Amino acid sequence: MVNLIVASHGDFAKGILMSGSMIFGEQENVEVVTFQPTEGPDDLDKHYQTALSKFDNDDDTLFLVDLWGGSPFNRASLIQQQDPEHKAIVAGLNLPMLIEAYGGRLGMNTAADLAKYLVPVSKDGVRSVPEAEEPKAAVAKQADSTAGLKPGHINIKLVRLDTRLLHGQVATAWTPDSKANRIIVVSDAVAGDELRKSLIQQAAPNGVQANIVPISKMVEVSKDDRFGGVDAFLLFETVGDVLRAVEGGVPIKSLNVGSMAHSEGKTMVNKVLSMDKADVAAFEKLRDLGVEFDVRKVPNDSNANLFDLIKKANVK
Repeated sequence: MVNLIVASHGDFAKGILMSGSMIFGEQENVEVVTFQPTEGPDDLDKHYQTALSKFDNDDDTLFLVDLWGGSPFNRASLIQQQDPEHKAIVAGLNLPMLIEAYGGRLGMNTAADLAKYLVPVSKDGVRSVPEAEEPKAAVAKQADSTAGLKPGHINIKLVRLDTRLLHGQVATAWTPDSKANRIIVVSDAVAGDELRKSLIQQAAPNGVQANIVPISKMVEVSKDDRFGGVDAFLLFETVGDVLRAVEGGVPIKSLNVGSMAHSEGKTMVNKVLSMDKADVAAFEKLRDLGVEFDVRKVPNDSNANLFDLIKKANVK
């Protein structure tokens, strides 16, 4: 995994790192370097060397800096020139860049490859509302539920339970990991909410279509032999919705349990999963129906045993 150093003038790097953690979770092998108004180049060099010394591995390092030609960039360049085979730099730091770096480094071993990947996707993260005509056309095409269809049944590549549905971790880590060409949010509540539908479609990663359907429609689609060519990533907001889909005939063999938001009356079973007795009962029914559980927040996490977590938390 490529190490990351996030560097900026002032505390910008600290703030964007916190924002990235809210979206993608806490990350290993990521260090922050800030260049303060009272400091000089020698101070910045020391900060970089301290950050590099904290990596207890020999993996490549990528510097994500705020401004091309600024001091953080220039001092990082001196380090990169001493070891160009294992170090690289990307300037123009923004939140989409950082999130994509977190997801992209899961499948890349060199800083140079990750840097080349980040530049175009970071540019794609800069958009406006209202959008220009070309992006609008792209969104319209993305929403076309008939694109790419051919005879055959839908191929379900991944099913995830996540209260936040389509967000940074899903778009930048789980979608590439699933190899899906379509994200399908399965929810009666979201399907009836035009604002949420619009936001989800806009959040879909480039090259992947996003659809929002009620549970009954997903049941119909799963039995329809006209959806060949669709490699689907299904997203559910609640475990109850997953159970309804399975009982309706959607062939879900494995469920990635990623995030269940805390609310009054629910018990935290780990840092991101909160549930009550009704949730536990739904999981038990799914287990009895042959569904297996993959408890991971991001793809590089280790799988935890769902019912061991439930037992330990003593959900009431």
